[in-house]
Amino acid sequence: MASEATTLRVGDRDVRISSPSRVLWPDLGVTKLDLARYLVEVGTPFVAANGDRPISLQRFGGDVDGDQYFSKNPPRGTPDYVRAVDVTYPSGRVHPQLVIDEPAAAVWAAQMNTLVFHPWASRAEQPDLPDQLRIDLDPQPGTSFADAVTAALDLRAVLDEAGLTAFVKTSGNRGLHVFAPIEPTHEFLEVRHAVIAAARELERRTPDRVTTAWWKEERGDRLLVDYNQANRDRTMAGAWSPRALPRASVSLPVTWDDLPGIDPAEHTVLTVPERLQTHGDPWASMHESPGRIDTLLAWWERDVADGLGELPFPPDFPKMPGEPPRVQPSRARKPAAD
Repeated sequence: MASEATTLRVGDRDVRISSPSRVLWPDLGVTKLDLARYLVEVGTPFVAANGDRPISLQRFGGDVDGDQYFSKNPPRGTPDYVRAVDVTYPSGRVHPQLVIDEPAAAVWAAQMNTLVFHPWASRAEQPDLPDQLRIDLDPQPGTSFADAVTAALDLRAVLDEAGLTAFVKTSGNRGLHVFAPIEPTHEFLEVRHAVIAAARELERRTPDRVTTAWWKEERGDRLLVDYNQANRDRTMAGAWSPRALPRASVSLPVTWDDLPGIDPAEHTVLTVPERLQTHGDPWASMHESPGRIDTLLAWWERDVADGLGELPFPPDFPKMPGEPPRVQPSRARKPAAD
């Protein structure tokens, strides 16, 4: 007996969808075919935001509550319209990574059970040179999405003073992602230093609301400005990407004017296409006028001269020059002996 399958027309391509009735988000009954159709409907802004970049696919064996893994290199049977580019990981290893260039490639990824798309901050042609500065505003216990909104507005002002134009999207959960387009002239470590400089400046201005503390025990009821998302091979869910959360929420680009009234839970793979039709793509002009990180790097050098050096890297990264001793963020440190 033939297996259930259907075909979607995506541009000038036909993409086969096997098991289209498989439920991926049980709470809403959202199926694999629903996901594929969503990616068709948001295809143009999705590719504008996530295309031409090395990308990792978060794939699932069943629904969002099941087993998952990250797929980076092209799997067997990858169609010829889905390319790959060689990238260098923090370990120094070079490996091919998938690239999405058109909506059909995103729909093919959904056929391969991809629910979440994680693009790099750099382009496929220059994978070592980010063209986006990214900052993750991560609410901690005792803080809320409203706190993230306040922090994002404050961060926008900081970046504006540094000569950068900020764009914002929901994470699809409780946090916010603030991006700024930059000229691809600096390597990842330098961009990370620029992010740290911006994060420290935000922390100076609102020390009771945000923190750069890597260890959870030091954060208190403050929102984390996660600078480590700026590292090579560190990615976050892309714009317009679904999230593997019960309500099938989407990481949604929004305007700064709309941000205070946004409820992330309302924007799902079922509702976002209509919003796109009525509101358009708030990120359409993102890369028209990229900025430079010179001012932020000058702030970094100033802070280094004042005794503020490197901040901790994730534990799976090679040890970096000037990095303080590593401790996992969730590992409580014993008090020093008397």
